Amino acid sequence: MRDEADPQSVDARLAARLGLLRTEHGWSLDELSRRTGVSRSTLSRLERGELSPTTAALGRLCTVYGRTMSNLLMEVEAEPPQLVPLARQPVWRDERSGFTRRSVSPPHTGLRAEIVEGTLDAGADISYENAPVPGVEQHIWVLEGTVEITVDGTVHTVREGDCLRFRLRGPSHFRCPGPQRVRYALMIVLP
Repeated sequence: MRDEADPQSVDARLAARLGLLRTEHGWSLDELSRRTGVSRSTLSRLERGELSPTTAALGRLCTVYGRTMSNLLMEVEAEPPQLVPLARQPVWRDERSGFTRRSVSPPHTGLRAEIVEGTLDAGADISYENAPVPGVEQHIWVLEGTVEITVDGTVHTVREGDCLRFRLRGPSHFRCPGPQRVRYALMIVLP
């Protein structure tokens, strides 16, 4: 049995995650019970945090949710920090292409959105063959300069202050026409 007074405990986060997964799938407790062979009352108590799951029950839940047990537990083991200081934001630079990527809010398995700062040098040209996750939603807000972004065969010229929003399902292309670099905020939202 978990300590109900500590909503930050792993058991409490696991209970909340199990309830959220069921809701995301649009299943009632009865439907989940039918799919897992775990009683409705046990599932209800698991989601309320009144009961810790057995390995067998957790294994059945992982199977219907399409996750390994370690993936599910990783989703609840540690919450991402609420504040990510500039000095702790990972930065990656591709010198050849003139692209710099700062993970403003580093991704976390339990969250669907992240914010990235991108910088392209004048003349930089980058192509991506496919979407990292088909249907991923992206919002690109240009903070300085201009960038040309090709999505679904359409070229969009995005200038300082403009925001381009789209769902990415295939290739994309970014080009900084110059004369100055472009700096933009990219919000990525998983489907």
